[in-house]
Amino acid sequence: MTMQKITPCLWFDTQAEEAVNFYIGLFKNSKITSTLLTDAAVAEVSGQPEGSVLFIAFELDGDRLSALNGGPSFKFNESISLMIECSTQEEIDHYWYGLIADGGQESQCGWLKDKFGVSWQVLPKQLLEMQRDKDSTKAGRVMKAMLGMRKLDLKALENAFNNG
Repeated sequence: MTMQKITPCLWFDTQAEEAVNFYIGLFKNSKITSTLLTDAAVAEVSGQPEGSVLFIAFELDGDRLSALNGGPSFKFNESISLMIECSTQEEIDHYWYGLIADGGQESQCGWLKDKFGVSWQVLPKQLLEMQRDKDSTKAGRVMKAMLGMRKLDLKALENAFNNG
């Protein structure tokens, strides 16, 4: 078993618990591993209510992440995203539609923002293999096809790779 050395921490204003529950409901094999509540000293500095959720450690399909209710100082943007590598179109559709539900936003090339503003990339595993192919013509056709998509269509990408 490989140990994960780096754990992303997502900074929320006050929605960490809501976001984590949303994510663990969408990803299989997911759970909250620990929760830290705001004590009196942190409440005094942060303005967060004493006893409210401050920090949550959780796993999404075995990958560790964390979430912090850090206040309104920082907002999410597209300069960092969480990438989901999918094996099938059904898996792509599951995550795509699940993450844009209730106020998320589609973007281009498999990118989206969920209702909390977190950026995600929902990609077929096969895309990365096709883009790295030694035949630059085939790889270029895949890139061109991808650039015209919002949610990625695995069959269309494979057709572009194989048939032009």
